[in-house]
Amino acid sequence: MDYDFKMKTAAERAKVEELFDYEGCKVGRGTYGHVYKAKRKNSLHYSEGNHFLSRHCSADGREYALKQIEGTGISMSACREIALLRELRHKNVISLQKVFLSHTDRKVWLLFDYAEHDLWHIIKFHRSAKANKKQISFPKNMVKSLLFQILDGIHYLHSNWVLHRDLKPANILVMGEGPERGRVKIADLDPVVVTFWYRAPELLLGARHYTKAIDIWAIGCIFAELLTSEPIFHCRQEDIKTSNPYHQDQLDRIFNVMGFPQEKDWEDIKKMPEHPTLMKDFKRSNYVNCNLIKYMEKHKIKPDSKAFLLLQKLLTMDPTKRITSEQAMKDSYFSEDPLPSQDVFEGMPIPYPKREFLTGDDNDDKADTGASKVGDKQAAAADQSSSHNQPPSKRVRVIPPVTTTGGSTIGTSDYQHVHNIQGGNQQQTGITMSTGNTSQTSSSIVYGQSRF
Repeated sequence: MDYDFKMKTAAERAKVEELFDYEGCKVGRGTYGHVYKAKRKNSLHYSEGNHFLSRHCSADGREYALKQIEGTGISMSACREIALLRELRHKNVISLQKVFLSHTDRKVWLLFDYAEHDLWHIIKFHRSAKANKKQISFPKNMVKSLLFQILDGIHYLHSNWVLHRDLKPANILVMGEGPERGRVKIADLDPVVVTFWYRAPELLLGARHYTKAIDIWAIGCIFAELLTSEPIFHCRQEDIKTSNPYHQDQLDRIFNVMGFPQEKDWEDIKKMPEHPTLMKDFKRSNYVNCNLIKYMEKHKIKPDSKAFLLLQKLLTMDPTKRITSEQAMKDSYFSEDPLPSQDVFEGMPIPYPKREFLTGDDNDDKADTGASKVGDKQAAAADQSSSHNQPPSKRVRVIPPVTTTGGSTIGTSDYQHVHNIQGGNQQQTGITMSTGNTSQTSSSIVYGQSRF
C-alpha cells in the first residue's frame, strides 16, 4: 500500500480514544476482551484530503459499552459475531452501533448501547436479600416480563436461523434508566463458551447437532432460577476442560431434579451417542422419587400454577417435544394478570446497584457472598457483565463446519445457522446459523419478598 495513502486514511479514520471517554471505566470481561463504560466527548475528527477539515463532535450524554477485542487482529469467531450483530435488529437483542479499527495497534473495538444490569447480578441481589431476610419491593410481574422479553428476542433469532447456544443469566442484560428502561437485551454472541449448568441433556449425551431446543432448555433453567433465586442444575464441576460432551455430574444433577428419563417419554434417547455410557454409569432406581414438582414445591411454586406448567414445557427432556419460543409466548401464563410489561421494573425505583468499575485483573472475579456460592470463579459474562463466580464454562476447540441439509435447525440467541461439526464428539460453540427445518399494564407490587 502506498505510504502516503496509508497515512492519509489513518488520519481520516475515527479513533475511539478521540471520540469516547472510557479510561478507568472497565466494567467487565467478555470472551474476547475487556468491556468499558464510555461516554462520547467533545472532539475533533479530521478528514478530507490534504486540508484536514475539522468536524466538531459533541457529547450526547448517552452511555455506551465499548468492547475491546484482545490480541492483534480479529478472529473468525469475532468476525461471525460482528457480521451477525450488524444484520440483526430487534428490541430484545443487543445492538452493535459501530466497529472501530485501529491500524496502529491492530485493536478492534465494538460499540454497544450500555446496559446497567444483567440477570446474574439481579438474581444474586435477591438471593443475598433472601439469606439476610431483607425486604425488597419489586413489580409482581417482573419475572413474567423478563421471561417474555427473553422469549421474544430468542424467537426473533430463531426466525432468522440463528441460535445462541450459551444462554445464561449473565448474558441477559437489562437496561437501566433511560429511553429503554427495563428492557431485556440478549448479549454475548461469542462462539467459544458453552456453560454446563444450562446445557440441554441431549448435548450432554453427545448429540452432534444443535437445535433450537437447546436454547429453550436454557431459558427454562433461567426461568427456574428467576422463580427460586437458585440455579436449578448447579453442580460441582472439576472436569470442565474435557472435550467429551458427556458429563456425569451434570447429568446426575439434572436427574436428581427431573428424574431419570423414561424411554416412553424420550424414545430417541437410545440413539444418543453416549446412551451406553449413561446406562453403565446410572441406575434408574436411584431417581424414582425425583421430579420437578417436588423440587419446585420446596421453593413454594405450586404444581398447578401456570408458571410451573410453562416451566415443565420448557424443561421437557425430549428435545423434539420441548416447546418452541413461539408457542411459549402464546402460553396462558402470559395472558393472566398481571400481564408482562415492556419495562420490567414497571416504573418503580430500580433497587439493584450499578455496575462497579474494575481496577485490575484481580477484580475480574469476585466471590459471591449470597446464600448459595456456586462453583469456580470464572465464566465470561455477557458483553457488559463482569465475570463474577459464574458457572464453569467449557472451552471447546472450534472446527470448520460442514453445512447440513434437512437436519435440525439451530439458533444462537436466535443467531445460529446449523453447523455439523466434524471431529468426533466435538461441537462448535457459540453463534451458529442453521439450515434445514427444526422441529421444534399495571401490576401489583410485592413487598417483603426476597425471591421473585
